[in-house]
Amino acid sequence: MALKTGFRSGELARMAGISTDTLRHYERKGVLPRPRRSMNGYREYDTGALERVRLVRRALAVGFTLSELGEILRERDGGRPPCRRVRELAAAKLSDMETRLGEMIATRDELRATLEHWDTRLAKTAAGEPAALLDSLAARGPADKEKPLRSAPRWRRRLKGKGE
Repeated sequence: MALKTGFRSGELARMAGISTDTLRHYERKGVLPRPRRSMNGYREYDTGALERVRLVRRALAVGFTLSELGEILRERDGGRPPCRRVRELAAAKLSDMETRLGEMIATRDELRATLEHWDTRLAKTAAGEPAALLDSLAARGPADKEKPLRSAPRWRRRLKGKGE
């Protein structure tokens, strides 16, 4: 029995848990080398392609972009170790994540306090009467007058561009 020397697109995609369209996208972005073509035109990826796709998926999961990965992998494939650049990018991603996490915690705390305030308002409001909950967001208490109005946190603005 001969050893397997490669995979067709569908086979690699199934093994990696992605679509064939994603494989082609990875090729276009330069994170997956273009495969050789069989006599009938099918893409035939070498056995290392599965590990490359797994690396890309994991790197994306921790915050690297395809553009960043494309640059890094081109360097690495060219024999230049990109280790310091990878470390630098990861540190910047962690810093950004910690900032966003702080913003999310502040928003959570603000929402928690708002809900407590609304519960108090609702308890004092007769059934069927308006409690003006949304209007109360604009009415700021004395302690809040010194604080500038907050716009949507950065993490929330980032989500808006991703299909929200």
